[in-house]
Amino acid sequence: MLAEHPEIKVIGEADSVRRAAELIRDSKPDVVFLDIQMPGESGFDLLDRVEAAFKVIFVTAYDAYAIRAFEVNALDYLLKPINPARLARAIERLSSSDNASREGVRKLEYEDRLFLTMDERSRFLKISSIEVICGAGDYSEIITVDGQKSLVLKSLREWEERLPERYFSRIHRSTIVNLEYIERIEKWFNQSYRIYLRKIEEPFVMSRRYSAKLKSRFS
Repeated sequence: MLAEHPEIKVIGEADSVRRAAELIRDSKPDVVFLDIQMPGESGFDLLDRVEAAFKVIFVTAYDAYAIRAFEVNALDYLLKPINPARLARAIERLSSSDNASREGVRKLEYEDRLFLTMDERSRFLKISSIEVICGAGDYSEIITVDGQKSLVLKSLREWEERLPERYFSRIHRSTIVNLEYIERIEKWFNQSYRIYLRKIEEPFVMSRRYSAKLKSRFS
């Protein structure tokens, strides 16, 4: 099916996670068409092992509902049996990455997962495990409920656009918190507040501007 698309050059095929990891390291592909179910391991295991410096198009027998449950930062996914027209649309997205990134943006759900490069290692992040996100320019530091801290090349604005508003709120120009993990809120000076989160000793400041927005959401 890929032979019908001259812009695609197949530089390798693999029937196992081990072999696929070797091929990716050796040939440095621009895109990987990746199955989820593989002998003994999964396509996600592969992504955990390699530097994800390539675009991913999943090819899977999983239905769309299942895929949403563990969404990753993939360019697209194709359900088996593959429809040629659907394959063509996925390939079109490869040549227009700017448009593709916009098409792929949607609000995340609380049980979704993202596949991110964190601290130079690619891994899955469950949205519900995020306790707080602190902005640092184009980067953001994520603190999860198990106390892990990771730096991600994603701005706070990008997070704010995609995180589910029911659970996450911006409390400061540099901070987004998961409302589920707020332990208590204390008044501070100049109509600002301090927010205490579970298992994090230091409080986070909620500015007057964002406290007004948060109050309006729950009033």
